[in-house]
Amino acid sequence: MLSKGFLSSISRCSHVLQHRTLAVAANEITPKLAEKAKVTLIPGDGVGPELCNAVTEIVKNCGIPLDFDEVFFSEVYYNRSASIDEVMKSIQKNNGVALKGVIQEGTLDLVGDQAGINMQLRRKLDLFANVVHIRTLDGIKTRHGKNLDFIIIREQTEGEYSSLEHELVPGVIECLKIMTRPKCERIAKFAFDYATKHNRRKVTAVHKANIMKLGDGLFLRTCERISKLYPKIEFENMIVDNTCMQLVSRPERFDVMVMPNLYGNIIDNLAAGLVGGAGVVPGMSIGSNFCTFEPGAKHSFTEALGRNIANPTAMILSCANMLHHLHLDDYGRALRLSVEKTIKDGKVRTRDLGGYQSTREFTYAVIQNFRM
Repeated sequence: MLSKGFLSSISRCSHVLQHRTLAVAANEITPKLAEKAKVTLIPGDGVGPELCNAVTEIVKNCGIPLDFDEVFFSEVYYNRSASIDEVMKSIQKNNGVALKGVIQEGTLDLVGDQAGINMQLRRKLDLFANVVHIRTLDGIKTRHGKNLDFIIIREQTEGEYSSLEHELVPGVIECLKIMTRPKCERIAKFAFDYATKHNRRKVTAVHKANIMKLGDGLFLRTCERISKLYPKIEFENMIVDNTCMQLVSRPERFDVMVMPNLYGNIIDNLAAGLVGGAGVVPGMSIGSNFCTFEPGAKHSFTEALGRNIANPTAMILSCANMLHHLHLDDYGRALRLSVEKTIKDGKVRTRDLGGYQSTREFTYAVIQNFRM
């Protein structure tokens, strides 16, 4: 027969394990669907795999009905990377949706119109609109102390990132900026449709038409013409120089912003700094048939690789947006609220938010706060 002391020891161990388990009581009431939604997972470079691992831990322990098909896609480690055709096939068979970490562009001295794999993927899938939601989160101290909530939309299949460069003579490089009427019309209409659908009041077209009179002039005139089709949405245009100054001094004046490729990439990062940095801003790239969800600020943060210190908020919120896109609204809402509660409570903070907790500890806190 077993002694009372031995039985007591087993009881204590069982009690400790019960408290350490990641599958909290809230998940016991999580409804289970008959079939999980399949999506492609592209970890990316730098801390991307660590952030994606945080998401997969949350999905597994919170009973979120997602099934990830992981594909390694990298320009830096191109010898181990899947081909762009393999990535496309994975996304095509998985609901046309991918959760994606930041892919670091290589710095090889390429010749001609050789685009990086980020641009190649966008063109292949026709992911013409990049959407970044800049929003203040309770619990994050910002420089302005203002509640910000605005959208940045950029066209990302042409412009300065067309990758059409050549050397005219030694030491003289010509880089072409491509602007076409159909793509200007498409992104302008997308911005106004987005504003209408999400009850936004104003669209601001950001440009440099005072200098680039033909290229940016075409973009500006197109936005002005499209705006007349949406009389209930206020329209204004702003030179990109002034836009940067206004973002620093009066960011609350913006609602929906639409712009060409290069300006959008710069303004995405500037605006992310207003609400806590690259670690807290989610983004998405949208096309007619495909959609990828990824951090809004394109930083691979290679300095933090393997140190377990990166903030997974942006990646987790990107996953929440993806759940809404897949019509798993209850799960998306619950995931977003769990992140917001973790940040608002202030007990678990990664280093970028002024704390000392790790990526893993933040992930576990989100799991503990998850409620359906």
